[in-house]
Amino acid sequence: MKILVIAAHPDDEILGMGGTITKHTKSGNIVKIVIMATGIFARRSSNLKNSFKYSMTEKEAQIAQLQLKQLRNDAKKAANIVGVSDIEFLDFPDNEMDTVSSLEVTKSIEKIIEKFNPDEVYTHSQNDVNIDHRIIHDATLTATRPTSKTSVKSVYSFEIPSSTEWSFKSMFTPNVFVDISKELSKKIKAMESYKSELRKYPHPRSKEGLEAIAKRWGTVSGFNAAEAFCLIRELKKKI
Repeated sequence: MKILVIAAHPDDEILGMGGTITKHTKSGNIVKIVIMATGIFARRSSNLKNSFKYSMTEKEAQIAQLQLKQLRNDAKKAANIVGVSDIEFLDFPDNEMDTVSSLEVTKSIEKIIEKFNPDEVYTHSQNDVNIDHRIIHDATLTATRPTSKTSVKSVYSFEIPSSTEWSFKSMFTPNVFVDISKELSKKIKAMESYKSELRKYPHPRSKEGLEAIAKRWGTVSGFNAAEAFCLIRELKKKI
């Protein structure tokens, strides 16, 4: 089975479903990860902090490029830990995907689906405060719309700690739970590869925070630890 993970920024793939990715690769499934946006340039400074300043000095731009290279190296290391060698990086603007044509975003996903032919696709929840996450969710739904030639049988959305839970108007309400009791340690180890993205407790992107979230979904589903998903669409030929 082929699994396509469409994530906005480096680390989203691990935060959202690092344990589930590990289960897929352990089962022999082929997993491809696509990172849509750079995940760094919204910070607009050389110290990895968000800034309203839209311009960079030449020196800051050079440092940012080096940081982007490091971030993508971290993503490759994290992917390797969860058993994935196929990871692709696109160059959409970080936290500014609303400045790009939705058609362009959708077509980029369609091209990947046409080439990879996944059976299952995972992406962001629409219930999220991050604009990139919402845009990618909508584009993925369009790109995976059913046709007579579609390879995609199921589409799921995942949450991103420190982003999805802050969408108070429309909360993430999962209906699929994956037991990651044996894979949680791999998820934490993979997240540790992101040196610039891991935070200290009680931040949701801390090791303790991720463990607490996994255990929380475990209490909902009867597992020791779980990752939660929303099943968006499933196509069945046989019952």
